[in-house]
Amino acid sequence: MSIEEKKTGAQPEGQDGQQMALDDERRVKVLSPGAMVAKRFFRNKLAMAGVIILVIMFIFSFIGGAISPYGESQIFEDYEEVVSNFAGATINTDYRYTEAYSGSLPTTARTSMILAVNNGETTYEAGENTYQLTEIGEHCYVISGTATVAQADRLAGSYVLSSDAIEVSDDLTAAFNDAMNSGATTFTYDGVEYTITGSGRTYYISAMQELGFATQEIIEADGLSYEAKKEALLALLNGETSFSADGTNYTVELDDETAIIFSGSEEVGAISPYSIQGIESGTVISTELRAQIIEAIANDTSSFTVTDAEGNEVEYEVVRENTRYTIRTASSTRLIQTYLAPSTSHWLGTDGAGMDILTRLMYGGRISLLIGFVVVILETIIGVVLGGIAGYFGKWVDMLVMRIVDIFYCIPTWPILIILGAVMDSYQIGARVRIYFMMIVLAVLGWPFIARIVRGQILSLREQEFMVAAEATGISVSRRIFRHLVPNVIPQLIVQCTMALGGIILTESTMSFLGIGVKFPYASWGNIISSVSNVFVMTNYWYCWIPAGFCILLTVLGFNFVGDGLRDAFDPKMKR
Repeated sequence: MSIEEKKTGAQPEGQDGQQMALDDERRVKVLSPGAMVAKRFFRNKLAMAGVIILVIMFIFSFIGGAISPYGESQIFEDYEEVVSNFAGATINTDYRYTEAYSGSLPTTARTSMILAVNNGETTYEAGENTYQLTEIGEHCYVISGTATVAQADRLAGSYVLSSDAIEVSDDLTAAFNDAMNSGATTFTYDGVEYTITGSGRTYYISAMQELGFATQEIIEADGLSYEAKKEALLALLNGETSFSADGTNYTVELDDETAIIFSGSEEVGAISPYSIQGIESGTVISTELRAQIIEAIANDTSSFTVTDAEGNEVEYEVVRENTRYTIRTASSTRLIQTYLAPSTSHWLGTDGAGMDILTRLMYGGRISLLIGFVVVILETIIGVVLGGIAGYFGKWVDMLVMRIVDIFYCIPTWPILIILGAVMDSYQIGARVRIYFMMIVLAVLGWPFIARIVRGQILSLREQEFMVAAEATGISVSRRIFRHLVPNVIPQLIVQCTMALGGIILTESTMSFLGIGVKFPYASWGNIISSVSNVFVMTNYWYCWIPAGFCILLTVLGFNFVGDGLRDAFDPKMKR
């Protein structure tokens, strides 16, 4: 206002040339406390830098994840041709046993048979049984022995026979009953001598019979009976090209060192001196492939090609290692693209699980920021309610609430968090539910500092004139606290909550780093860093953990800058 205006009493003019009164709305706007706070805040360069950082981080986390072409837990794979060991082959020098019926040659009988062969013996004892060896060819023996072949149970004055080893006929049953009636312990039927043991209602019938045969040849014929396998072996030993068993005629064709068994035109088995087994459990080696392997070994061929069931030609390599042959083949193997360096496809590379790090950072920012805001809101609600009640009522109410606050301050936060994390692990709490639990626990453990601030402010405000006037008008207690006192505390709460957000993000990151926070498949900046589990990964794959640490640094720094700016804007006297 100029000197002339003061002398004449003229009112100052606005920018539009009109005169303004003291109660003019435009003057009220200029003098608004909120506008003054905002003006001081926006003039603070550090505060504006914090706002810019937070805006960038929110855009990066929430918008970036939405437009990212990849999923949060999408694993990137590739298929490569890898030469791997497929099977192993050796010239067999161990005896292989074929049983006449299941369990006819127990382990003790097999072990003792080898000792008898080495000692040139034709009979040997194993357990309580006696066994006989009949040589039918080089390293080929038929094993016979006394074994229980049937069981007799007394029923209605006569005995009923049952057996899995021999055929029980009416004549055999009659011969057994005759022997029992005459008190004999042995009887002969169909040229075989049987021995009777037992007492009471159950008796056992034993006989010397063929139990199986042992040979160093490998017989691959799962569909053939014991008789057919034995006859095939005899035909091979005798140089015969055909044999009969079980009413069926078979032919034998010798291919190198392998005898192929045919039933008509169908190949039903093979006999060879080679033991061929797949490297991996469950590998099925077809008869054709087995024959090709044996042919390659016999001809000292280093590679061969076989057409598989789908009509594709598969090439195999044969590598000799002393007496063992390794069959190798190139196969298309699925490989997870772990620790890929930054590229145009993956700007920050991939992590140890083969997931895009940039996308994980975006989704991890959502989780970290969401946890921070939800925890602060919950802390503020609990703290404002309890702090407001304690500050307004005072006396024993204030004493009770403050003692509760002291108790929560005494709780060891990190041990409690570690114990709760272990409990959730033991109960296998889901990853999403785990996040909700973590929010609640952090809020319950963090509300006391809000309650102290609200209580201290209300203690000083409740004695002021506006509160005396509110009480005189008969306003309810809840309205006095939450409509008149708490709004006057909000500026300090905003500052404290903004500063606390950074601390909560750091706490969540630390929990996830320790393995008690956010779990896979959800990402957070903390568990992204925790995936770097050893020094080698830390030093060689910096892009796996430095970007996540940088995001935490920027976000916490941004919240701190904004908190400092709000503090200076609300209370300029605190600005240094």
